[in-house]
This record gives sequence, C-alpha cells and structure tokens, in this order.
Amino acid sequence: MEDKIRKVLEEKVDPVLASHYGGVILVGFENNIAKVRLTGACSGCPSAQNTIEDVVKEILTAELPEIEDVILDTSVSQDLIDMAKKILNHET
Repeated sequence: MEDKIRKVLEEKVDPVLASHYGGVILVGFENNIAKVRLTGACSGCPSAQNTIEDVVKEILTAELPEIEDVILDTSVSQDLIDMAKKILNHET
C-alpha cells in the first residue's frame, strides 16, 4: 500500500505542490491513515494544514479509497537536528 501511496503522491500531488515550490513525502501508513510531511516551501507555510486537507487528502482518497485520513507530520527530521547541532557547535 505504501508504494501505491508514494506513486500517487509523486504523479498526482507533487505536480500541484511544485507550483508552490513544494512537495510531499509519505512518513508512514497505519490503520488506513497516511502520515505525510510537506517539503520545500510548503513545509513552513502557514497554510500547510489547508494544503493537506484541500490537495493531498482529496487526491489520495479519490485515488485510493481505502485511505480514511491523511495527517500532517510536523516533526523535525533528524537530518535537520544534526545540521543545527553542527552549526551551533561551529563544526564544518
């Protein structure tokens, strides 16, 4: 199922979000709920929740009816945390 979701995100959702310099990735799928993270300019946008509801959820549930909900993952990636630590510690 995760492969199907990734394919829909890549082929149908990313082109829409690309017009706003963003994208979306699947973080996980459990109990018929897709958890996604917005990328690029969409990741910090004040309208991120609206984007999830109006674009991502609408397209995913239309393409894959077994998906009951789509939620936004707002956690900070470990890569970003590691980069911030290096900057704060003046590492190169």
